[in-house]
Amino acid sequence: MVRYRRNFVLGGTFFFTVTLDDRRSSVLIDHIDKLRNAFRVTRAERPFEIDAIVILPDHLHVIMKLPDNDSDFSGRWRRIKSVFTHRLAASGATVSRNNRGESLLWQRRFWEHTIRNDADFERCVDYIHFNPVKHGLVTSPIDWPHSSLHRYARDGILPADWGGNGEISGNFGERGE
Repeated sequence: MVRYRRNFVLGGTFFFTVTLDDRRSSVLIDHIDKLRNAFRVTRAERPFEIDAIVILPDHLHVIMKLPDNDSDFSGRWRRIKSVFTHRLAASGATVSRNNRGESLLWQRRFWEHTIRNDADFERCVDYIHFNPVKHGLVTSPIDWPHSSLHRYARDGILPADWGGNGEISGNFGERGE
C-alpha cells in the first residue's frame, strides 16, 4: 500500500489540487452554488482563509491558509467534499456509489504542496489564475468567471489583463497531457 506523506504545518499555507473522479464531468461549475456553500459551511465550522482559487469543470486549485494552531487540511477537504456531495444528491443529481455506499464523485486523494516563501506563493497564485487558459477554457484568465483573479484585479493586486499573453509552467499534481 502506498504511504502518503503529508506536511502538517500548524498555521501553514498550502496549494491544493482536488479532482473529480470523472475527468469529463462539469459538475463543479454546473453546481457552483453548492460548491461555494460547501466551502462556506466548512469554513464556519473549521476556519481557514482562501488566498487564491479557481474552479474548473472537473477540478479545482486553491491556496488555503490554516489558523495558527491548526494543521488539519485533510479534515477540511473531507468536509468540503462531503457537504458538496450531499447537497448535489439532495438536488436530485445522480451520485454513483461503490458497493460500500461511498460516493464515487471525487478522487479519493488530493495533491498538496506547502507554500514555502513569497516567491513560491506568487508562482502558485499565477498558476491558479492561468489554469483556465492552460486547459483551453478561455483565451484570457480574466474571462473565466470562477477565479479569484477577479478579486485580485478589483483590489488592485493584479491588472485585469494579467496573463493575457503569458505562459505559466508546472503541472501541480495534474495528469500529464
